[in-house]
Amino acid sequence: MPGIGGSGAVTRSTLRQQLADALRDEVLAGRLQPGQEFTVKEIAEQYGVSATPVREALVDLSAQGLLDAVQHRGFAVRAYSPADHRAMLQARSLVTDGIFRRLIATGFDPDADPATAATLAGVRRRGEEARRAAAAGDLGVLVGYDVRFWRELGELYGNVHLTDFLHRLRVQTWACAVQLLRRAAAPTGPPEPGRSPGAPLPQGLFWTGYTELVDALAHRDPAGAHAVVTAYDAHSLALLERLAAVG
Repeated sequence: MPGIGGSGAVTRSTLRQQLADALRDEVLAGRLQPGQEFTVKEIAEQYGVSATPVREALVDLSAQGLLDAVQHRGFAVRAYSPADHRAMLQARSLVTDGIFRRLIATGFDPDADPATAATLAGVRRRGEEARRAAAAGDLGVLVGYDVRFWRELGELYGNVHLTDFLHRLRVQTWACAVQLLRRAAAPTGPPEPGRSPGAPLPQGLFWTGYTELVDALAHRDPAGAHAVVTAYDAHSLALLERLAAVG
């Protein structure tokens, strides 16, 4: 099936989750385009599995907001608008700002707690990887590290419901962004020699303030953390609206 690159090598122990993860990665890589439709049967044949775990995985992705059920036809990749992106950023900012302030107000202190310091150091390493990918314009690598960075950062707060909510928003914002970014990267004339569809985007296109955010939290500075996230949101929104206007 065009646009789906599954290898078929999916173990059966966690089949439902692995299928959902594989298809989510296809959406975030831009290989499954907004509005693209497919059936349970097509996915099952692509991965060489039965229909039941495929149907369960697709229902899970629908609940996460990445797919829409199409009556009598199967599923379609959800198409987001720049207005959706703006609303998601606003929702995410309200929650992260509250988490950072509450985290510090309730005794978050990496200097006094070795376990917290070790966790934050791990988050920082993830942020360094994301920053390098962002600076290099490597969208595929950036999305993976960015999603993991924010999930691990949210886990510092210790509220699984908030962590899951923010993770879902993070994935949705990337699903919205990837389409426009890949469209902007597509050559309008003859293809450049050696350039593949997944080639890096121009350097400096993405926000790179991951370690600055970790440093603000390590120094128990919620105002500084708020400023970093606000800068990220402004950069992301301006980029996506500019790309949408061009497209």
